[in-house]
Amino acid sequence: MTGSLAMHMSDGLINAPASALFGAVAVAGVAIAAAGARRDLDDRMAPMAGLVAAFVFATQMLNFPVLPGVSGHLLGGALAAILVGPWAGALCITIVLVLQSLVFADGGLTALGANVTNMALIGTAAGYLVAVALRPLARRDRLGLVAVAFVAAFCNTVLASLGFVLEFWLGGDPAFSLTAVIGTIVGVHCLIGIGEGIITALTVGAVAGVRPDLVYLLRGAERPLEVRAQ
Repeated sequence: MTGSLAMHMSDGLINAPASALFGAVAVAGVAIAAAGARRDLDDRMAPMAGLVAAFVFATQMLNFPVLPGVSGHLLGGALAAILVGPWAGALCITIVLVLQSLVFADGGLTALGANVTNMALIGTAAGYLVAVALRPLARRDRLGLVAVAFVAAFCNTVLASLGFVLEFWLGGDPAFSLTAVIGTIVGVHCLIGIGEGIITALTVGAVAGVRPDLVYLLRGAERPLEVRAQ
């Protein structure tokens, strides 16, 4: 359970029935996200979704150290949800995970359903719900938005790691103590969440500084963010 812990599950980490179960969960979740995304994506948001997917794909290839011998990478769920909404955000992360699995063998095909469930569905939903709960703060000024992005990304990472714990409990090697797995995975992802939060906050802040109208979380704000930030 040590080494590079970046949420990507590899082939064989959980058994075939668990892999099939979460494969079905992923298919159903992505289908629901696709239906929701049709309502959100327009001529302005569709190109933004493409840029978000490309950015997450690139940054997921770069690991940052969190402990000696342990590294993490951006999950991107909260980032995508804040910028393009939960439905399109889930699709963006799913596309990234599918490409990484097929092209770079990162995560493995049998674990793809579990990875999509954790990062594209649980992570994106958790990040967005936290961001929505804190949206009044995000709409005050750019500093508030950056703070909300950090908190949402941190929660996204930790809650996505709990998805891994559930999957390992259902289909993992019983030789491993579940208590030890929980302590290791969640503890490490609390540290990874700090890096996730920083990257997300910087990215969302940069987009809002140039085009706040493209930030999905700020839709419906009474005044432009750049005016209130002055």
